[in-house]
Amino acid sequence: MYTSQMLPSLLFVLVLPLFSPNFLSKAASDSIYNTFVHCLKSHSPSYDKKSSIVYSPKNSSYTSILQSYVRNRRFNTSKTPKPAIIVTPLRESHVQLAVICAKNASLQLKIRSGGHDYEGLSYVSDKPFVLLDMFNIRSIDVNIEKETAWVEAGATLGELYYNIWEKSEFHGFPAGICPTVGVGGHFSGGGYGNMLRKHGLAVDHIIDAKIVDANGRKLDRHAMGEDLFWAIRGGGGASFGVILSYTIKLVRVPEIVTVFQTIKTLEQNATDIVHKWQYVANTMDHGLFIRIELTPTGHTNTTKTITATFTTLFLGDSNRLMLIMNKDFPELGLKKKDCKEMSWIESVLFWANYGPQTPVNVLLSRDYSSGFFKRKSDYVQKPISKQGLNQIWKKMLELRRPGLVFNPYGGKMSEIPQRETPFPHRKGNLYKVHYSANWGEDEGIEAEGIHFDQIRKLYKFMTPFVSKKPRGAFLNYRDLDIGANDHNGKNSYKKGRVYGVKYFKKNFHRLVRVKTMVDPENFFRNEQSIPVLPHYGGHKVEVSIGS
Repeated sequence: MYTSQMLPSLLFVLVLPLFSPNFLSKAASDSIYNTFVHCLKSHSPSYDKKSSIVYSPKNSSYTSILQSYVRNRRFNTSKTPKPAIIVTPLRESHVQLAVICAKNASLQLKIRSGGHDYEGLSYVSDKPFVLLDMFNIRSIDVNIEKETAWVEAGATLGELYYNIWEKSEFHGFPAGICPTVGVGGHFSGGGYGNMLRKHGLAVDHIIDAKIVDANGRKLDRHAMGEDLFWAIRGGGGASFGVILSYTIKLVRVPEIVTVFQTIKTLEQNATDIVHKWQYVANTMDHGLFIRIELTPTGHTNTTKTITATFTTLFLGDSNRLMLIMNKDFPELGLKKKDCKEMSWIESVLFWANYGPQTPVNVLLSRDYSSGFFKRKSDYVQKPISKQGLNQIWKKMLELRRPGLVFNPYGGKMSEIPQRETPFPHRKGNLYKVHYSANWGEDEGIEAEGIHFDQIRKLYKFMTPFVSKKPRGAFLNYRDLDIGANDHNGKNSYKKGRVYGVKYFKKNFHRLVRVKTMVDPENFFRNEQSIPVLPHYGGHKVEVSIGS
């Protein structure tokens, strides 16, 4: 039982009764809001009416707060279901109360840290829900002596990188390349970046965490136990609780790193170069990461082609890089004049598409130019033949719109066991495939259907070339096409297994057991969350998970 003495006071304003036209009558809306507010007041009798962290749709700030972290405009329309209540906690105790009161009111809780969820699962639901928006929970403390950092879930990757750089130019962290991505979701889903061949994923460097569980308890690694600590490092934190913060181990970076970007078309032998890349990108020096972005171009004129953009980070100077490239990958034809030497933090700006004179403090900006998009993912375990690549190019030119990105694996990724963390896509994977479809508002209301159809056709066409049994997928590249859950329905486990084994392979079984142990009522759930074990006659059914 939680009492007001156990939790510091909650700061909120009692606003007008909400009306949520998406799914609730006014009477039902009033009842939900009143129940939630009554719960908050009963646990926190003293509050400051000047500080608001609870918003209903009637509040003048509701819409701006909701839209501030919508990174995919597909989920920012008049038809998009909206939260009944938004809570913007200022401290950890506010998170605890939000969990307790959402559960008390039988409301679904959605948790948003940066808003980059590709399918909007962190802030959209077809059920009445509370949006717990973590953007104020964003403190960072870097300890260079211990080579660690403590970072709260609402901080962005850019803010983390900036704070590390302020303390040391010789330390970094192996996470993503988009500065506005929120730490909470990124880390808990794996945390993929351009240093993974040298250092692995973000989750491979998490040494402690704080989480609020379904009972409103605040737990660190010791209190939560090793099973739950394992689960939230790649299994999706929102299935198990609200991630408050992570403690991470920093990695050392050299004084000088090197980047380059070079473009080849089919007429410039791109097919042969991409084919060779498949054999060397995952076996070359572990400090070398060469990504390929493949785009169909030239549809407005007579020359249609595939453009292959090779973007690279090398943890070392250009002389060493040239020796490696000339030995292992001369087909790319890299020249030293194409290479740019810089500090690691400058390479962060380069990969985020900032110009060479951009000040480092741009990483503190949360501005993001959102658009309409759809994403999918795959894993390639055997090199695709030149004939196969030519077939893919032909299909891409036929479809015209969807693009592909190939991200190499190998190195450290092949050294970490598949069951070390929930993220299973380690040894045996040559590279990850990232499908992308983007469109603008000016393309009209039919654009979404057209782009969805085309990216799905390309995904289907790639079936012979990618992993099988299961066909793997990356959790942080959310894709509802591969399966969705019915929340607490009788088929919850069965439906959860469909997408679960694609994201987690055999690790799905352990995640289900952890979920059943820590959240048996399935309070923390979304359309692709980890389900609880099925029950029959009050007894848990033991389920065998195959490959």
